[in-house]
Formats: sequence, C-alpha cells, structure tokens
Amino acid sequence: MADLKISRELSLAQAAQGVMAMAHFAGARHWVPATSGNFSVRMDEKLAALTATGADKAHLTEGEVIAAEIVGAKHPRASAEAPLHLARYASEPAIGAIAHIHSMPATLLSRRHEKAGVFRLEGWELLKAFSGVTTHETLLEVPIVPNDQDTDRLATLVEARMGEGGPHAPGYLIAGHGLYVWGATAKEVLRHMEAFDFLLTAALHEEDAR
Repeated sequence: MADLKISRELSLAQAAQGVMAMAHFAGARHWVPATSGNFSVRMDEKLAALTATGADKAHLTEGEVIAAEIVGAKHPRASAEAPLHLARYASEPAIGAIAHIHSMPATLLSRRHEKAGVFRLEGWELLKAFSGVTTHETLLEVPIVPNDQDTDRLATLVEARMGEGGPHAPGYLIAGHGLYVWGATAKEVLRHMEAFDFLLTAALHEEDAR
C-alpha cells in the first residue's frame, strides 16, 4: 500500500461529502459519543479535508469540514487529533481516507492488550473485508499505542510502530481511547470500520467466554 500513490484530486466540497458519509455512518452506530471521533479525506498530495474541532460528528455539516495542509502550518480550526490523520497521509500515499472512532470493543480491547502492544486477528472469515485479504487463513496485527495528550508526539510513535512487525490490518488502537482505520477511499473506510467492529466484537466475546 505504501508504494502506491493517490492520483485523483478532490475539491473541498467533494472531499467533505466523504468525510460526512463516514461521520454520519459512525454516528448512527454510536461510535462517536459526545462529539468524539474524527474523519478525513485526502484532497491531493498536499491537502486533506478534516472534521473541525468541536463538531458533532453524528450530525456533521459541510461547514464543519476544513482543508488542512498534510505537511505545514496547523489549521486554526483543526482538532487536537489532526496530527494523527496527517501523519498517516504523509507516510502512506495510498491512503485516501481515515476514520477515528470510539466503538466499545475497540476501546475495551485496547486497554486489555496495551501491555502486549498489539492485538492479533486470525482465522475470521470477515478478515476478507479488508482490502487485499483473500482468505480467512490470515493473521493481521493491530498495533496498540499508549494514549498521549501530545498528539504530535503520539503521531510520531504511531508511524514508528507501523514500520514494525506486520502484516498490519488497516488500523491501530490507542489504549483506552479508540480505533484509527483507513482505506483508499471513504467508501472503503466504511467497509473497514464495519469489519473492524464485527471482528473486535467477536474477539471480545470469545475472550470473555474463556
């Protein structure tokens, strides 16, 4: 994925449609409680459309989506977690959209497995919902990083961790916080979000039944 490059260019209005689609999808499933979560779509090599700080993601409007430089000065309306989105775009040119959600299974498992630093998904049929996966006979790692209020520092840690281990699922967990998930398009991220929720819920139930 890192060797590919997004060739399309989107206007802010076009990218905002993808941002709103992801935000509303997550909101309808209660994955972004109390204005939490963030969503973004790459516009081109230099810009990404991001949810503005303080926006209610479940009822996000186009006016609450901003255009931010992927590498450059911080936008005055950018949320504190914008660096985590922008660092992913800078590191992987194939990423076209990113979602950050606070689903219950993701949050619980991120705490439970924080010391291990990784959560492994293996053998589930729905792994094939992730782009590039063609068989359930697959093991994917989901890195877990400790939470940090300094999101620039946290973004640096995440990118270092994404270069370790693998193969990785298209996402990572922040301990006690939630899940970041990405894809080539907003539509792909919708599928990846739903797949992650099912897989992490199934894994949580399996652990609790032991």
